[in-house]
Amino acid sequence: MAIKRLCNGLPSSPLKPFPPYRFAGCYAIFGFGPARNQARQHGAGFGSLRRPSLGDALEAGAAVGREIHGTKFIVASGAMQRFMLLVERVAGHTETVLITGETGSGKELIAGSIHEYSYRHGKPWIDINCAALPEHLVESELFGYEKGAFSGADSSKPGLFELADKGTLFLDEIGELPPHIQVKLLRVLDGAAYYRLGGHRKITVDVRIVAATNQDLEAAVREGRFRKDLFHRLSQFQLRVPPLRERPEDVAALAGHFLRLKSEDLRFNAEAMSALQSYSWPGNVRELRNVVAKVAMAASGPEISAQNVRAELSAEKQSVEIPLPAGDLQDMERQMVMKALENTGGHRAKAAEQLGISRRTLTRKLSEYKITAPTSDPSQALGTLSLKQKKFFRARVEMPVVLRDSRGQETRVKAVNLSVGGMGLEGLPDPRRSEGLVDVSFVLPTTQTQIEAKAQIVWADLDGRAGATFVVIEPAMYKELQQWTNERMKEEGWELPL
Repeated sequence: MAIKRLCNGLPSSPLKPFPPYRFAGCYAIFGFGPARNQARQHGAGFGSLRRPSLGDALEAGAAVGREIHGTKFIVASGAMQRFMLLVERVAGHTETVLITGETGSGKELIAGSIHEYSYRHGKPWIDINCAALPEHLVESELFGYEKGAFSGADSSKPGLFELADKGTLFLDEIGELPPHIQVKLLRVLDGAAYYRLGGHRKITVDVRIVAATNQDLEAAVREGRFRKDLFHRLSQFQLRVPPLRERPEDVAALAGHFLRLKSEDLRFNAEAMSALQSYSWPGNVRELRNVVAKVAMAASGPEISAQNVRAELSAEKQSVEIPLPAGDLQDMERQMVMKALENTGGHRAKAAEQLGISRRTLTRKLSEYKITAPTSDPSQALGTLSLKQKKFFRARVEMPVVLRDSRGQETRVKAVNLSVGGMGLEGLPDPRRSEGLVDVSFVLPTTQTQIEAKAQIVWADLDGRAGATFVVIEPAMYKELQQWTNERMKEEGWELPL
């Protein structure tokens, strides 16, 4: 899997100087302290590291060009420069690293930077996209297999852990790892020896793990899709790559670079560059590169105007943007998936990219939403909910809810969906007032049952919508809620598992 190419050169003009004191504390750590000592222990004094530090360039206030695994990219904004200082600092240690960020933001390049700036830079760099392999091949790829381990295993094959010995193993889309592989990975990270598939000889490796994901792994832990112990083991260092919309200076530098790759004679005028910098770039650098390429191909003169840029951005927004539908969370997700498939003509890989999820996740969601009987026949059930689906069933409601924070202040909101695990809310004025645990009180619709629980607001938007998860609820109340949701499932036409 190739490192994604962000750019191949430097911007034409440097940034304005940043005050040196803003970076002095971080810069000092690169010449002294644990990072240098760590490198010395492995026979690679900090001065012998392959790549120069960002410190000198930052103090000079210049944009910085980097080359990672043969790929050059630009670090122009103050936010990204400070982030890269942190990357260098982390690279000097040995702990595992979890890189998070939106799709197209450059997580693979950051992972490569960690390897290149570490004492392991002369050792193997091995990468794998955990979502790109069929589930039954993940284990054999990571841990290898012996001859005869399964049908078709005509010879022994070392796994990626062995190939990365003394070096770095990059696990992209780590959130897609199957549960049984998560267990084995955790043991290896804790230093335990392992066997190849079909093997009888224990294998021990010295590998630094760098993982990346665009998922919310903490939410995946809460939902039981990702092991909590593995999450904490992976996130000894956690780095969030800033999205492109948070670094407009990078938009200018990258846009200019991508345009020069198409033609040395083309340029953006000031208004066009302003239009590029004011766009939100949901697809990040990947989307920016595509937009610049399209604008360059359509250009009729040497100067690209704001009108040219806005026309292309409008077309991009119409083809990619998926409007937020109304309804409960499950309905919203289903509609977003269907809209993405509609936008891409049924192309699953492109739809998954628009949604910011892997193709495997999209396939799983399509399977979850499958209806097994025609909806036009009212005499038949819509389908059968599995036990897992039953757990996450959400019934549409419209009822008042009282939230009480730790200071005793009450907020009255409206619930729009309800499940045994939580509820969707509307009318939340300020999510910050609901941080931590809140007391939730409401009456079950069509009953006189008062439900009280402690909950946590797990997401909220600017329109006052939010999602709450029940954290503590009395068993008797939980039973009442479960019976109520079972009745609602039957009313909506779903069969329940026996």
